[in-house]
Amino acid sequence: MTPAQRQAVEEFRRLRGIDPFGPFVALLKSPELLTRASALGEYLRYRSALPPRLSELVILITAAHWQQRYEWDLHAPIALEAGVAQSTPDALSAGRRPEGLAEDEAALYEFCRAVHDRTRPTEAVHARAVRAVGEQGVTDAIGICGYYALLAMVLNVEDPG
Repeated sequence: MTPAQRQAVEEFRRLRGIDPFGPFVALLKSPELLTRASALGEYLRYRSALPPRLSELVILITAAHWQQRYEWDLHAPIALEAGVAQSTPDALSAGRRPEGLAEDEAALYEFCRAVHDRTRPTEAVHARAVRAVGEQGVTDAIGICGYYALLAMVLNVEDPG
């Protein structure tokens, strides 16, 4: 490893308490990108304005959109532990809209699907999401969508399956 890579690994260990894994191994090819992405991910995963149930839902929506199996397999059990109903990942993995979502889940589902599918949600979809999780929650949901899309792209390039 180069000195920059060693430093990036040490910073990752400091933030996460473990060695780089999954997409972070591939990101090590660009040490500064790894360091910056890891810091962003630490905030979005552990300290965002969304409770774990909602942030994990957003991660699953993103993993399903990008057909990213690694992220799916890692986060589906976490989502269930965080309170996401089993029917939700079942529907998402089958490409269907989950039924029986709570209002905050439904609002984020519609919002995140619009972000991924159409690049811009309608005013009504955006307003519903803001009512459900607030402005910071919506902004953090956008961050989660973008961050996990980055990881999905890295993984899809490194291991196209």
